[in-house]
Amino acid sequence: MTSSFNVQDAAGYEQLMGRWSRRLAPLFIDFAGLAHGEKVLDVGCGTGSLTFTLAETADLAGIAAIDFSPVFVAAAEARNTDPRIKISQADACDLPFADASFDRALALLVLHFVPEAGKAVAEMRRVTRPGGVVAATVWDHLGGMPGMRMVVDTVAALSEGGRQLRARYCFQPMMQPGEMARTFGEQGLSNVSETELMIRMDYAGFDDFWAPISAGEGPLGKYVASLGAAERARTEVAVRDAYEAGRPDGPRSFANVAWAVRGTVP
Repeated sequence: MTSSFNVQDAAGYEQLMGRWSRRLAPLFIDFAGLAHGEKVLDVGCGTGSLTFTLAETADLAGIAAIDFSPVFVAAAEARNTDPRIKISQADACDLPFADASFDRALALLVLHFVPEAGKAVAEMRRVTRPGGVVAATVWDHLGGMPGMRMVVDTVAALSEGGRQLRARYCFQPMMQPGEMARTFGEQGLSNVSETELMIRMDYAGFDDFWAPISAGEGPLGKYVASLGAAERARTEVAVRDAYEAGRPDGPRSFANVAWAVRGTVP
């Protein structure tokens, strides 16, 4: 298995993360660069946040989008009406493309869920032409996602299982300062640069925030789904209290930071 991300339902993922990755995609494209007429690979396309933003941003010759999850592939294919876009199920660590097939290979919010992230970067480099660009972005779970940290810190205060979840969640691959940039350099990419991208996640109320997690989506949802009914209820009450922070339920807005790295194929 080459992905540690837990997906139950594409609609649930959209509520958990898809709507926010669509906000992040234009910032990532600005950083990675894009030119008319290029062929671009989207590694780990999910429901298509980056894929369809790429199609809207430039007159590209073609976009190949792959994901390890058949749930995501089916959802992205159902949305696609653009003949330039080809979506398929594939492994980021064993890309089904010839060497130097693309002008750019991009990965939006993917590498931290790939246990062999360095191998995925090597594959992205392999399928990108000399002079082309490889770029990726991942969330800063430890210091850049206060809404999600609110959840993991709350469950960590409730149980040893919660503390173990926090340790895993905060230190997933590629999330520490400089870690992804070092990996790019180790895989032979040149002119490697790193930056931070920031968006806000705006929630209508606690139910909007909690529903996809309680439904089992993503790593936090997987943990919640593993709890017994009484512990799930206790966890929800505690997270609700943290979300409301002593005020009535309602809209909340959280700033979220992602690391972004790009490099050039020699």
